[in-house]
Amino acid sequence: MFRLEREDDLARLTLDRSEVRNAIPAAGWAALADKLEAVAGGGARLLVVTGADDAFCAGADLKDLAAMRGDEGAIARFRIDMRAALDRLRTLAIPTVAVIGGPCYGAGVALALACDIRLARLGAKFAITPARIGIAFPQEDVHRLLALVGPGQASRLLFTAETIGGDEAKKIGLVEYSCHPESEMIQTILANDPESLAGLKRGIALAGAGVRSDPEQDRRFDALIAGDEMALRLEALRRK
Repeated sequence: MFRLEREDDLARLTLDRSEVRNAIPAAGWAALADKLEAVAGGGARLLVVTGADDAFCAGADLKDLAAMRGDEGAIARFRIDMRAALDRLRTLAIPTVAVIGGPCYGAGVALALACDIRLARLGAKFAITPARIGIAFPQEDVHRLLALVGPGQASRLLFTAETIGGDEAKKIGLVEYSCHPESEMIQTILANDPESLAGLKRGIALAGAGVRSDPEQDRRFDALIAGDEMALRLEALRRK
């Protein structure tokens, strides 16, 4: 259900199971992790995650959830595979962008939260619905949600399971862009130096974990200033 395509420096991962609004089956999380490993080794400089047709992701496949009932091993595998895939997405060295159109529910929100940037297209709808069907939301995803929107809005989204649109999602910080031109954002990111982007992404992750200083970040800082790329870019700016 995951279609991985390459367009020069851009990798595009599309959830393609439109008959169920791109809901992810239990077996799909391991397949997602495999696709992300291919991205990691493929030399792309940016990953866009999106959904086919008029949906981003309706969440986990509810039929699979019902089938797991009473099977502790299957439940544990589902939780572990989902966590491994989302953590792999989060730890990719390149920038990642979720481009969201239509429904983005439950595990679909968790998928978007694991990306660095979220862009809501016209018609995007968000809901975190575990309370509605009597389950929980993985703690790692609650942590990412809280980091973006704060405890009050996280409580609102989780306790009410209500649906909000792209503009409201931007207002509360769930997404960074609403109805912004996707191509413009992609080209803006790709125009920047990949080594700089990798270092900045690493620094954001460290800061999010509470790390104030780091010797490897210091080394990268010094190396980038001493490198040829900065000199070339400064010269290009001077000529402008």
